[in-house]
Amino acid sequence: MAHAAEARWLLFSLLQLGLVFGAWSGAEAAARHGGARKPNVVLILTDDQDVYLGGMTPLKKTNALIAEKGITFSNAYVPSALCCPSRASILTGKYPHNHHVVNNTLEGNCSSKSWQKIQEPYTFPAILRSMCGYQTFFAGKYLNEYGAEDAGGIGHVPPGWSFWYALEKNSKYYNYTLSINGKARKHGENYSVDYLTDVLDKHWLIRQAKTPMTNSSIQFLDDAFRKRWQTLLSVDDMVEKLVKRLEFHGELDNTYIFYTSDNGFHTGQFSLPIDKRQLYEFDIKVPLLVRGPGVKPNQTNEMLVANIDLGPTILDIAGYDLNKTQMDGMSLLPLLRGDVNITWRSDVLVEYQGEGHNSSDPTCPALGPGVTHCFPDCVCEDAYNNTYACVRTLSSSWDLQYCEFDDREVFVEVYNLTADPHQITNIAKTIDQEILEKMNYRLMMLQSCSGATCRTPGVFDPGYKFNPHLMFSNHGIQTRRLFTRSL
Repeated sequence: MAHAAEARWLLFSLLQLGLVFGAWSGAEAAARHGGARKPNVVLILTDDQDVYLGGMTPLKKTNALIAEKGITFSNAYVPSALCCPSRASILTGKYPHNHHVVNNTLEGNCSSKSWQKIQEPYTFPAILRSMCGYQTFFAGKYLNEYGAEDAGGIGHVPPGWSFWYALEKNSKYYNYTLSINGKARKHGENYSVDYLTDVLDKHWLIRQAKTPMTNSSIQFLDDAFRKRWQTLLSVDDMVEKLVKRLEFHGELDNTYIFYTSDNGFHTGQFSLPIDKRQLYEFDIKVPLLVRGPGVKPNQTNEMLVANIDLGPTILDIAGYDLNKTQMDGMSLLPLLRGDVNITWRSDVLVEYQGEGHNSSDPTCPALGPGVTHCFPDCVCEDAYNNTYACVRTLSSSWDLQYCEFDDREVFVEVYNLTADPHQITNIAKTIDQEILEKMNYRLMMLQSCSGATCRTPGVFDPGYKFNPHLMFSNHGIQTRRLFTRSL
């Protein structure tokens, strides 16, 4: 590799971020492309960073060094507002119903043996290294159950990585273990050495939240919010170090830098304490900033994009034929280059399988079984029947979200975000019936899509075709019940 020393430095200094992926184009990649050196790519992924409550506000350096030097996508979404399904979508370029990671557990396919066998060999890093000749490195949190003994332990290094510095299991700032190319390295409680961020109407679940919130809950949220911003300041410093190091080695002008998050986060909205998992904008919308060769500075793009687009984009940058993949996403490269007359999507799928316990929470026995992540005042963040699928639509005439829950109510939520940007009023019973039927049909189609069929015209696109006779077919019922699990 032409720049092995620089890559190793980046590995050690960037472990503080939620995830850092790097792909370096050396002699092998150049040889595969007629001698022309391909661009480098860096993907920075934070954990649970929102955009709705000022998640980007502390990142002054990041905004100056990436956003102001490139493009900000103002409508970037995740197909599932939970870490492991979202990260799996980034790696595979697929919706959750196609990569089958549904939650943060081994049973939910998070870094399971099945994931390792069926999905990992076809992730974009694996293709970059095996087919495009890139050297790659990974640093930070991978998937929540990575390192579990039942799935190979930390000795398992996924295919596609030249250098591997991965956190065992979920995010921790102290007393954690890293897999250094498959070898364990433990860290303790010394801040200067071990701090990971420096080393690396509505559905019943919403109705059960306490309004107004108690004073103790408000104080808890204030403290959590302050700590989140403090952590982001460390991220901001490391982004600055990354950019300066690339510039020092003469690589900055030949490097694409992507900055995003695996999902949003809520801290008090709808009186919910702190978590993600919900279908609302504050949990499914994320920052996405990109700078790189040919990307003009100070741009804002309002196209509807998703993290399933990152894999196809990076492979496209590397010159790989996307028709050889089974990815659901679209390459952002035409948008980054500023191409005109682009045909783009007008909707994305959001899907989530709720989690719960089979027994009642001992602190909240009145709620019964099936709930989880309950706070002391018996406000619970999740439940088995918090299983839903949504179509998030953004077109020239509509800014709409349509969601169906897989519960006994078959509850439906619909929001017109033009008139109601904070999603206060569910218009499911007042919206035009024809639009409701079309959105229901479109949801069924997306829940069964794969590859190119995930990119067909949406409800408000000129090429959209609606066949109401298919709405209640066996096929439709089957796809709607994809994640069924009873209380």
